[in-house]
Amino acid sequence: MRHFLTILGHEIRMLLVSPSTYIAAVIFLAFMGFIFSGILAEYAAAPQEVSPAVAFFELFWVPVIFIIPLLTMKSISEERRLGTLETLLTTPISTTEVVLGKYGAAYFLYFSLWSATAGFFYILHRFTHDAFLLDTGPLFGGYIFIAVSGLFFVAVGIFASSLSRNQAVAGILGVVMLFGLIIGTQLLSGLNALDLEIFAPLKEGVAYAHVFTHLDDFSRGIIDARQLLFYLSGTTLTLIFSILGLEAKLLHS
Repeated sequence: MRHFLTILGHEIRMLLVSPSTYIAAVIFLAFMGFIFSGILAEYAAAPQEVSPAVAFFELFWVPVIFIIPLLTMKSISEERRLGTLETLLTTPISTTEVVLGKYGAAYFLYFSLWSATAGFFYILHRFTHDAFLLDTGPLFGGYIFIAVSGLFFVAVGIFASSLSRNQAVAGILGVVMLFGLIIGTQLLSGLNALDLEIFAPLKEGVAYAHVFTHLDDFSRGIIDARQLLFYLSGTTLTLIFSILGLEAKLLHS
């Protein structure tokens, strides 16, 4: 792993000079700003039971499903299309270092974008000084959830990018995978058929992977080791699949 930091620094610089990065950043911050202003408008119209932070993070899945594929779809697929990945791997740099470097850069940018949204809450605190509007428990819990779950979600985007030489195909694959992971578990958990005894193991598995339940727990300050294990093991396995899949494709190319 001697070259990991070199790859990571290079990938961060490449992301910072890429137009798609700024397109993703503008879309993300504009969308989250629109959501935040909508939440404040609701609070101005009538008192609400939950703090603005809880309502804000409940819509985390929208930017996750669309922004992560934008940040990751180019990372490996473009290298494969141009043939630069094969050239890069003729040097002492390993496939693992390349994948982890690209993953680390994408995660850095993803979390940086979310960190920028803390400015919304700072402005709210600066002008209202209302303790309820700036409930720190859900706020910190929400950002911890974003940091932990983002490890897995970005890894899924990198995996999707490793599956195709075409950026558009990689982006669509990323959207489909993230939609299935986040919304799919939400839909499955609402099926009455899972109440049958024969589906008990499946129901238990869906409950374990239910992302919105994880968000609720983090927002209430509950840090469950099983949820941390879910995201960390999911991240590790997805990155391993990315590395092995990429090496297999390079061997057969």
